[in-house]
Amino acid sequence: MSKVRRFLLVAAAALAVAAAGRADVISGPTPSPPASRGAEHSQTLHGHTLTEEEATREAEREILPLLLELAVVLVAAKIGAELVERKGQPAVLGELAVGVVLGNLSLLGWHAFDILKTSVPLNIAAQVGVILLLFEVGLESKMRDLLEVGFSSLLAAVAGVVAPMVLGYFVGVLLLPEELPLAHVFLGATLCATSVGITARVLKDLNKTQTKEARIILGAAVIDDVLGLVVLAVVSGVIAAANRGGDGGISIGQVAIILGKATLFLAAALAVGSIAARPLMNLMSGMRVPGVMLAVSVSICFVLAGLAGLVGLAPIVGAFAAGLILEPRHFERFRVRGERPLEEVIQPLGAIFVPVFFVVMGLHVDLRSFGDVSVLGLAAALVAAAIVGKMVCGLAVVQKGVNRLIVSVGMIPRGEVGLIFASIGAALVLGGEPVISSSIYSAIVVMVVVTTLITPLWLKQLFSKPDTKTGRARKAGRRVEAQETSVKDRATGRDNAD
Repeated sequence: MSKVRRFLLVAAAALAVAAAGRADVISGPTPSPPASRGAEHSQTLHGHTLTEEEATREAEREILPLLLELAVVLVAAKIGAELVERKGQPAVLGELAVGVVLGNLSLLGWHAFDILKTSVPLNIAAQVGVILLLFEVGLESKMRDLLEVGFSSLLAAVAGVVAPMVLGYFVGVLLLPEELPLAHVFLGATLCATSVGITARVLKDLNKTQTKEARIILGAAVIDDVLGLVVLAVVSGVIAAANRGGDGGISIGQVAIILGKATLFLAAALAVGSIAARPLMNLMSGMRVPGVMLAVSVSICFVLAGLAGLVGLAPIVGAFAAGLILEPRHFERFRVRGERPLEEVIQPLGAIFVPVFFVVMGLHVDLRSFGDVSVLGLAAALVAAAIVGKMVCGLAVVQKGVNRLIVSVGMIPRGEVGLIFASIGAALVLGGEPVISSSIYSAIVVMVVVTTLITPLWLKQLFSKPDTKTGRARKAGRRVEAQETSVKDRATGRDNAD
């Protein structure tokens, strides 16, 4: 038996043991707590203020289930990621698939994992994971990249946000006529943003990161992230405003106010952060305790995420802004004393919390919804809108000598970004109902999986295809260069003979 198989068997056994323990903790016999003020307060936790002693007991009661939940989710996530990466697919698909499996085992009569769907502490850990994920994305997407990308990248990004959103909106209008207009808008918003991480990984594996197409794709994806988050902030804000008093319609005034708020927040965060980040890090570098750089950086992320939430924006907008603010030059003093870059230091933290988010997202996929033909039809329509919408990216490229189809295909995968948008929509309420229902959520997950799966295969095929227009142009250019070199060599030979 190979080492890999032994590992998977041991991991599966560990999962079974953890699941059994988890079921005992939640549903097994437990001694009744003594009748006291603490017990009364713990039963009406949100209606009364707890004393310190009562808060300690409440935390002790909650921590045992959370520990087992995290153990199950983390081991399951790594097994799923290992299996799909061996097939050449991104780990996020394995983590999502594991969540779908755990969340639907009840269909087979096994209810041990049902509690994961409604666990508040586990969902909090998942939200921390998505905040850290957007922080890492921001760290990899510097402001100078936004300013240096060419005009083709800018046009491709704008087209790649507008077209899918419009198509997604009309899919909602046609297939979900009973939903409010804002629900249709949010459905369009879930198709906006591109998962640059998946495309970047494929380009790196193919050794194509230095091609014109790759530079346009990666540059456009940086702008795409910002525009997508602004769209999310605006749509979420309009829905929140509608809940405070409205009919669920779209007000131009509300859109303008929230767009201004989102733009002002990002501008203020970037302006203040770019000025204050370096002095703050220089000051903190005087401390000799380990982990200062990571602690301060994550604190900045959490503060901006919290501020974004306070002004009515999604916390991930603040997390992304924090990542944009912090640049390698701010950590020079830490680097001089031998510390690793922030992008490397934060990876173990992300490795714990980010998979929790994707597994939890998978838990909320109800496979029973796929028994409804309308859900399958919606999923197919969303996949078509997601692909066709990104095809316009290539049409917007004005640079010559570029394979526009490669640019379009590189912008297709939604990956974790689509799941983030869907999870926020499932949490938003409009007219007493979730903006993204369970059936719509399942259809969005199908769209995310399909667009994520087809992109690597399609890109590999396009880059290896020799008879494209761009390929012929490049081969012709190489032939001209070879002819010029041959002429020079013959001229040099005649000179030497003379």
